[in-house]
Amino acid sequence: MKITQQWNQEDSDYIRKMVIEYNLSKMPDETRHPVKNISFILRGEDGSILGGITGKISSSLIVDYLWVDESLRGKGYGKELLKRIEEMARENHCRLVQLFTFSFQAPDFYQKNGDEIVGVVQENPTKEHQQYYLMKRLT
Repeated sequence: MKITQQWNQEDSDYIRKMVIEYNLSKMPDETRHPVKNISFILRGEDGSILGGITGKISSSLIVDYLWVDESLRGKGYGKELLKRIEEMARENHCRLVQLFTFSFQAPDFYQKNGDEIVGVVQENPTKEHQQYYLMKRLT
């Protein structure tokens, strides 16, 4: 046996598939379903992307990215994007929303939308910042 250092998409996809298969084998039937990628995109009249949210749905929703153009922040678009993806998670029988954000991003925004801080990594990504892990129960 040998360990090699390399990156290729096929190997990465295989490792991901094996972890998912293992995880599904440990879950009750009612929470088992394949991972589904999901996104909602905010577009301007000209079709340009002005915001969006992406995530993965399995037994829970994991929010990967939420972004709104600076010119539109504070106008409710982020809240609406979050609401839409959470609705999709409920339709797919998810019980939780999970995400992380940095202190210079939006921990207050997520807390105002009902997410609870469940972990903090100090001095990440820099000495002056923190990384917050948040979750929301979808009941």
